[in-house]
Amino acid sequence: MNTINIIETRVRGFITDIQHPKQKKKININDLELQLRRLLDNYFEMNGYQLFYEAIETMQEEGVLSPIHNKQLNGKSPALSLYYWVNMKAKASKWDRLEMMRLSDTFYFSYYEAHPEYQTKEEWERIVKLYTFLQTADVREVVSMEERSLELFGHEKFLQDAKEFPEGKGFLTRIGVSEEALKMVKYGEPFVFWLKQGKEYVDVHRVLIVENLAFFHTAVRLLEENVLDYEPELIIYGEGTKIERSFSFFFEMFPSKNYLFYYAGDIDAAGYGILIRLIEKFPDLTIQPALKIYRKMLACIEQRNDQKSGQSGNIAYRDAFFQWFTEEEQHILRKLWDEKKRIPQEVLTIETWRNLM
Repeated sequence: MNTINIIETRVRGFITDIQHPKQKKKININDLELQLRRLLDNYFEMNGYQLFYEAIETMQEEGVLSPIHNKQLNGKSPALSLYYWVNMKAKASKWDRLEMMRLSDTFYFSYYEAHPEYQTKEEWERIVKLYTFLQTADVREVVSMEERSLELFGHEKFLQDAKEFPEGKGFLTRIGVSEEALKMVKYGEPFVFWLKQGKEYVDVHRVLIVENLAFFHTAVRLLEENVLDYEPELIIYGEGTKIERSFSFFFEMFPSKNYLFYYAGDIDAAGYGILIRLIEKFPDLTIQPALKIYRKMLACIEQRNDQKSGQSGNIAYRDAFFQWFTEEEQHILRKLWDEKKRIPQEVLTIETWRNLM
């Protein structure tokens, strides 16, 4: 056995001993080399470190080891990372190659070739069900993702709930099949809304989205009294961050045309984030803050209260929100931010609104 094989064989032996089939292990590369030096009397004479380095690089290329990039090196030349992950032990291939070839007219199995740990009995059963479905998919109706997931995989949340079904979230990617091929769609969540009395869906042009339930009811009363800013034909209860998931439902109900969307939420970090993410997610729509409503809220600044949490992670949203306001208003908003204060939407009651008119 030559010296290269001695070093590499020893290293592979150490790694194999600590490899686990279900979790990664962290190793200190200097500790591993020290074990080698203690076992091999002629380690330095055989230029052992260079051979050790080459063995580690080879196992990294094979995916057995992964360096932990935290700028810590082992202090040798050529340098290695000080810490490595010993990746999970790959399971031997279990699937019948003839069966894989039979289904290869529809599926690509390259991912499973590279990751044999996914070649489980359960995964194969899913693939067979999927294959059977795809043979007649052209005559099937489009249904919801939940309905198709239940039909094919036994649970309506299999393709969506990564926490409960971690194996399901990436299944379609692994097998190379699109959601469209399964004749399924992910429907938007419905939301609560109020259509102004006497108006039809086709009459809607201006839409007000409000963050909180109390102000939604207040806004409905103001709308019917014809004193609500922007005179919207429709008010949507955004229900906090839920509007970010449910907003697409609007276009399943209302005709396709240009709308003006106004958003009013709390004057706080969370409220800024909801508005700016909506603008970013739907760049082709006209979505802007309901400035007239926010200015009424600023007039009620004496009712401000404490911003409990979540402020520090929303700097970019804050700045994007502030730019809609005048310099004087930005000064007030920034002072609230610096003092960790907020103005909840509920300051706008029927009474305070009338006093501000």
